[in-house]
Amino acid sequence: MLDVLVILLRLAQYGGAVVLLGTPLFLLYGLRGSDAVALGWTRSLLVSAAAVVAIGSAAAFAAQTAVMAGSLTEGLKPATLGFMLTGTSLGPAFLVRTLAALLALLALIQDKPSRGLWKFVAVAGLIVGASFAWTGHGAATEGAGRYVHLTAAILHSWAAAVWLGALAALLILTLRRRSETVDGDRILYRALHGFAGVGSASVAVLVLSGLVNSWFMVGPDRIAGLLSTPYGLLLTGKLVLFALMLVLAAANRFYLTPHLGSALDDPEYLGPAISRLKRSLVMETLLALGLLALVSIMGTLAPVSAMEMAM
Repeated sequence: MLDVLVILLRLAQYGGAVVLLGTPLFLLYGLRGSDAVALGWTRSLLVSAAAVVAIGSAAAFAAQTAVMAGSLTEGLKPATLGFMLTGTSLGPAFLVRTLAALLALLALIQDKPSRGLWKFVAVAGLIVGASFAWTGHGAATEGAGRYVHLTAAILHSWAAAVWLGALAALLILTLRRRSETVDGDRILYRALHGFAGVGSASVAVLVLSGLVNSWFMVGPDRIAGLLSTPYGLLLTGKLVLFALMLVLAAANRFYLTPHLGSALDDPEYLGPAISRLKRSLVMETLLALGLLALVSIMGTLAPVSAMEMAM
């Protein structure tokens, strides 16, 4: 039961973290300042994300401590929590993550939407994203490759958040287009166009950092473990979902977005163009949720390399 709780809390934190980093960055580079400030949903979305990360991190710290202690009762004892916080590398990472999310939450509640606020929240998101590497497999590597693996894990977390946080914002922009300003469709088109280059860069970082991570977690001489171990099977499933997301993202950039731009001055074609884009973004978001769920489970399993060594 505790293991299931840990997985669910991981998923909640991942979902909140990608919004906390990727969405404010998207508001900075993908939209004009006035457009971003005028969107009423941005503040509530980021407040929700920060609250989920803060509460989820604190709860995950307690749940992880209980798992390591062997029971919830033992894990919630002050002495056990204190040892987890001061005697392990996991405790400080959970603490930093919680504090960063709380600072972002306080800023979002107290300050008015502005580019300065988005920058502050994005910095908090960077800290949150990096903290996942310290509590994951990226920090478990020993020897000369330790910091190479850790750096790759951090970059992988950041790149995923930049992509998925922007995806969340784009989906909301599409779903709420009728309730926004008169030129909401042009704002959506500019946002899609603005994300194109950043999205491509995020994918490149994801692929490169993913290859480095796979070298440590699987290794070239243990490829067979991708189909013979629980971690390997989930990693294979993750790669399949990632490939499907790439197909949809490419269709959005090279087909749907140009068609939306061409249809902006033609009401007859604008509706169908928006509908196609909406379906694509919904499908990409569902795939992203599935991918995050797989990653949440993978974090609780021994990697292929560790299982091979045990054998």
